[in-house]
Amino acid sequence: MRNSMVKRMPAPARLAAGVSGAVGAALLVAACSSGGSSNGAASSSPAGASAASGSGAMVIKTASSSAGTVLTDGSGRAVYLWVKDSGGMSACSGACAGAWPPVTTTGTAAASGSAKASDLGTITRSDGSKQVTYDGHPLYYFSGDSGPGTATGQGSDGFGAKWWLVAPTGSDVTASVSALTASSSSGSGGSAPAAPAPSSQSAGGGWS
Repeated sequence: MRNSMVKRMPAPARLAAGVSGAVGAALLVAACSSGGSSNGAASSSPAGASAASGSGAMVIKTASSSAGTVLTDGSGRAVYLWVKDSGGMSACSGACAGAWPPVTTTGTAAASGSAKASDLGTITRSDGSKQVTYDGHPLYYFSGDSGPGTATGQGSDGFGAKWWLVAPTGSDVTASVSALTASSSSGSGGSAPAAPAPSSQSAGGGWS
């Protein structure tokens, strides 16, 4: 009798141990499965971020003016070259860069309209940003322009040298220009921030 009871007692214990082991294994599999799906979502995140950052590439296109065709950014803002720059490098920093912000890009600059992709390039500024160049000229905005279509910086001699609009050939446009008219083949907007506007027009915006 005693021996038969001893033999019977371990059976439920063994059964309980087997059930708990199966439950533990199931929980372990579920945890691993959950961890795997989490890692999959995390790995897809950088790809999305990369795709988003690519959309920040600057587009340089063209617009019409009284002096002929000139370069603008993708939103139609006038871009300028500075006569003081030499060797393909920018001589404009500090207060100069505050008044004449560099045209920058977070990706490879693209051309639209009559602009030539082969003439586009970039240089690295002291703060690490990439400034767009055209035919070797670093490009700038003028903070006094209220928005697309204006070119009030044309012919300025601020900071000791002339600022000119740029032709698709890469040469400076020295004639007087009152306004720009968007060309029919418009590119997508670039990554450039809007220059501060002297009025509260929505086309303006602030420089940070």
